[in-house]
Amino acid sequence: MAAGGGGVSGVLDYLTDPDSWSGTGGLANRLVEHVGISALSLLLATVVAVPAGLWLGHTGRGGFVALNIGGVGRAVPTFALLVIFVLLPQPFGANLLSFVIALALFTVPPLLTNTWTGIREADRAAVDAGRGLGMSGGQLLRRVELPLARPLVLSGLRLAAVQVVATTTVIGLVGGGSLGRVINQGFVRQDQAQVIVGAVLVAALALLTEVGLGAVERRASRRRGGRDTAAATGRGAALPAGGTAVT
Repeated sequence: MAAGGGGVSGVLDYLTDPDSWSGTGGLANRLVEHVGISALSLLLATVVAVPAGLWLGHTGRGGFVALNIGGVGRAVPTFALLVIFVLLPQPFGANLLSFVIALALFTVPPLLTNTWTGIREADRAAVDAGRGLGMSGGQLLRRVELPLARPLVLSGLRLAAVQVVATTTVIGLVGGGSLGRVINQGFVRQDQAQVIVGAVLVAALALLTEVGLGAVERRASRRRGGRDTAAATGRGAALPAGGTAVT
């Protein structure tokens, strides 16, 4: 495809050209790659960071670790991690494994920090009440601390998801398949329309992620508010096994 201008007509021409969407380098395939790599990276980070944050928060240990991992994650450039993994010998290199691990490491800090903070900031009165009812550590975490921490945990998930969607673009600079590859090739070809379309698609994808997970987060916050109100009026009080509600 010939280099195109950056005006509205050039962008529309690029979007309506079937060649822009077909093939392994087309927009459709790059979009699928971008979403897939982002989702895998987020899943890996969640599996590692959320259980670790729950355990550290519940036991009251590792606060220094959780907070400092967040600081390190903000300080280390994702591109530097990608380059390191790409230069490593097999099974790493410029492949899916390297991209997913590097992006997951970048995504862990907000998940770990928010999960730990959510558990530590759970209402101490509710936690003490659970202990008074004879709950074990696991029951206390599942039934009291985690429900109270859920909005903050979801906030960390939203931040991490938007962050990884935006950052996946960087792998296009090291040969990875994503919308970043579209943008990079647009620069190489001096095709401003291609650059603009790639950037707009990344921004739209990040915005959709923000809106979708933001709605889930707000719903969780409303549910927590309803439970807090019920508990305050005595209708949602926790009961020991076999207990009877008092009306």
